[in-house]
Amino acid sequence: MSRHPYKVLILCTGNSARSIIGEYLLRLKGKGRFETFSAGSHPTGRVNPLALWVLKDRYGIDASDARSKSWDEFRGVTFDMVITVCDNARESCPVFPGQPITAHFGSPDPAGQEGTEEQRKWAFVQVASQISSRIDLLCALPDLLIDPERVQAIGDQFRPEESGAAKAGN
Repeated sequence: MSRHPYKVLILCTGNSARSIIGEYLLRLKGKGRFETFSAGSHPTGRVNPLALWVLKDRYGIDASDARSKSWDEFRGVTFDMVITVCDNARESCPVFPGQPITAHFGSPDPAGQEGTEEQRKWAFVQVASQISSRIDLLCALPDLLIDPERVQAIGDQFRPEESGAAKAGN
């Protein structure tokens, strides 16, 4: 893989939060190196307002043009990478043509956070930070090192359950 831009599809179930955040962060941080798209297995039909808020507030990204869409829109499209950000999408991910690199960058669903508005915003900040850190690692890979093992290894970084377990042990 040494051609630009790399075409990347980021998948989730509802395509309302995590995959939208990933799409826009990779578009910004990849600086034209990655052509990014997102979709869902069962799109909600709307982007979560807190996903738009965290992108604007924490990263200065205007994602007002984002929309929740089905991965069916991309049937037949050849991607260089397909990245799932939720376990449900990972389990049911369709096969895309061209044997793209596939990786799982799982994150908890911030849209499922209950509580005050501040608590819900904090959940979005935490998940966006996790996604952002993984995207930083992906963007740091030189073209010659973009391969399935290295891309998946990025997904294994910054797992919240590991950090939670570490905190519990302290």
